[in-house]
Amino acid sequence: MNYRLRHWLLLTSSALLSLAMANGSASIGSDLIETVNLQAHTPDANHPHSETQHGTQHDPSHSHEMLEIPAGQPVPSVDLIVHQDSMQGWNLEIQTTNFRFAPENLEQPSSPTEGHAHLYINGEKITRLYGNWYYLGSLEPGSHEVTVSLSTNGHEELAHNGQPIGDTEVIAVSAERF
Repeated sequence: MNYRLRHWLLLTSSALLSLAMANGSASIGSDLIETVNLQAHTPDANHPHSETQHGTQHDPSHSHEMLEIPAGQPVPSVDLIVHQDSMQGWNLEIQTTNFRFAPENLEQPSSPTEGHAHLYINGEKITRLYGNWYYLGSLEPGSHEVTVSLSTNGHEELAHNGQPIGDTEVIAVSAERF
């Protein structure tokens, strides 16, 4: 499946999930959500912005350029809230201020007020986020750092005073939860 088709499928599934959750009728099964996410993020060697596969180690030498928030402009912020799912896993809620998710403008000129986010678990990049919610399936027992950072449509990491704009929460998984 080519990159543009995978990208369209991801945007469409994210939009449907967001609508369902906003209407309180999120009846889309987690198996479908995971399948769409895995298929939509399969690396494509022909596309320079392909994501790493889940389970591969994040290359710390690979980083996006940073876009500093211009002086006098409101600084975006992000708050990551982890909700334990009633069946399995966790629902990640990403609340932002002075920033909106704009997947329809991906690859367009950068703006410090819109774009997407990146999700990292224990320093490993898992995926891009194009909306305010993400279902995270099971994790191994232990402590896991979950980080969300904001990026522009041009893939620069948003920064303020030289620091990336993001939030990190720790999920402690007990052996019983696993």
